[in-house]
Amino acid sequence: MSTKPRHIALLDEVRARGTVTVEALAEQFGVTLQTVRRDVQRLAEAGLLIRFHGGVRMPTSTTENIAYRQRQELESEGKARIARAVAARVPDGCSLILNIGTTTEAVARALMHHKGLRVITNNLNVAAILSDNPDCEVIIAGGVVRARDRGIVGEATVDFIRLFKVDIGLIGISGIETDGSLRDYDYREVKVARAIIEQSRQVWVAADHSKFGRPAMVHQARLDEIDALFTDTEPPEPFPALLQDAGVECVVAQP
Repeated sequence: MSTKPRHIALLDEVRARGTVTVEALAEQFGVTLQTVRRDVQRLAEAGLLIRFHGGVRMPTSTTENIAYRQRQELESEGKARIARAVAARVPDGCSLILNIGTTTEAVARALMHHKGLRVITNNLNVAAILSDNPDCEVIIAGGVVRARDRGIVGEATVDFIRLFKVDIGLIGISGIETDGSLRDYDYREVKVARAIIEQSRQVWVAADHSKFGRPAMVHQARLDEIDALFTDTEPPEPFPALLQDAGVECVVAQP
């Protein structure tokens, strides 16, 4: 699907309101009903919206994530800003673990000019990106490769991660719920993320604004287990207080 600004703004509006009528969207964006219906149709075909009679809502599955190719395009500008903010805080000559996700892949691209990095990853896309940086050593975890996104998961992956103790563990997530829990969809991926948290001196989370309040089935961590959250807009209520109470530094990547 295209990533035209109106589509992104439309998704943000539906996400903020939960459900919304086609008429309200047309009025909000100053376009015709026909234009909104066409936009909604394209977004629904991409799996990013659910249509019902007279309106639309966000997908609310707690058991299945959006398809990888769709996640690559969704919030891509925000993810790029997050990646630049993360890269600005990563010093040369440090060790990192990067896990599965389109945001961590954006971070990998933003690290292309860093020097002396040692990066451990269970993401073949991250490995392919950073292998083009001659000043970065890339170590790939063993395990089972998921065809849909080239993530590596399984008990062998967990055992491999536990061999290391790194300066920074950077993880992506599928949702941060209002109880302060970080959640994801695949329990195998979560087990790897847990190992990354345990083996990292600093734990950073990279999550765009769409992840706030998004439900997912598997508990991954609590906010008080991470040190910094990198996102692209100010978190909505009640997350500022939750982050403060948990002692998490919130870094909002500016345009």
